[in-house]
Amino acid sequence: MAVVTDSTGYLPAGVAELLGVQVVPLQVIVGGIVRAEGEEIGPGEVAAVLARGHSVSTSRPSPSLFAAAYHRAFAAGSTSIVSVQLSGSMSGTVEAARLAAADVGGNITVIDSRSVGMGMGFAVIAAAEAAAAGADVGAVVETVSRTLAATHAIFYVDTLEFLRRGGRIGPARAMLGSALSVKPLLCLRDGRIEPLERVRTASRAIARLEELVAEIADDDTVSVAVHHLDAPARAQQVAEMLDNRLPKVDDIVICEVGAVVGAHTGPGMLAVVVCKR
Repeated sequence: MAVVTDSTGYLPAGVAELLGVQVVPLQVIVGGIVRAEGEEIGPGEVAAVLARGHSVSTSRPSPSLFAAAYHRAFAAGSTSIVSVQLSGSMSGTVEAARLAAADVGGNITVIDSRSVGMGMGFAVIAAAEAAAAGADVGAVVETVSRTLAATHAIFYVDTLEFLRRGGRIGPARAMLGSALSVKPLLCLRDGRIEPLERVRTASRAIARLEELVAEIADDDTVSVAVHHLDAPARAQQVAEMLDNRLPKVDDIVICEVGAVVGAHTGPGMLAVVVCKR
C-alpha cells in the first residue's frame, strides 16, 4: 500500500523519502512565474520577497500531478493508495486529488485532513508506518483519522495582513488586529484558521503560546513540531522551553514551513503542533 500527500505537510527533512511517501507540490507564483513548492522555490526566497513588500500567490497542484503520483505507486506494485491532503477549507488541493483518483481508478482513498503542516504531517507519518507494518486500507484510514483527532495546532503571526490578503481570515478581523497593534494567536478549528487570543507584544504572545501548548499536552505523551518562517532562533527557543516544560514529550522537531504557508503567514510566524500518543 502507498501513501501520498502534498507539500504543505512540511515533514522533517528526509522523512518522506525514508517512509516512501510521495509528495505532490503545490504551486507558488512570484512575479508571474509559477514554481513547485519545495522543488523550485523554498521558504527563504518567499520570506525575502514578502519582506520587500512584493506579493506572492499560491495555487493547488493540477489533478495531473496527483494522477502521475498514483500511477507511479501502482506501477511500483502497490494495490491501494491512501492520499492525505491539505484542508479543503484552505485550498482546492484535495479536490484535485479526488479528480485524479476518479480518473486513474483503482483503490485510492483521498482524505481531507482538515489541517496543514505537521497537523497533517503527523497523520501522514502514522499512515506510512502503519502501511509499512502491513496494515490494510481500512486500518490505515483509521490510523489517519485517529491521529488527526489527537493533533492540535496553535500559531503566532507578526501581522494578520498576509492572511487577509490570501483570503484565509476575514478582513474585519485583520483590520481589527492591525488597528489595535496586537499580536494574534490563532488555531486550526474544523479545517479553518480562527483567532484564538490577542496579546500586546510578541514576547507575551510566544509565552502564551507555550502555556497553551502545555495545557493541551497536559500529562499525556506527545510528539511536538515547531514550525517557523525565517525565525530559527525563535523556534529553537520555543522547542527548548517545551522540551523542559512538557512532562511526557517523546520527540520535538523543528521544521520551517514552505513557500505556500509562508506566503499566507509572513516572516516571523511560529506554530506549535501537538500530537497526543
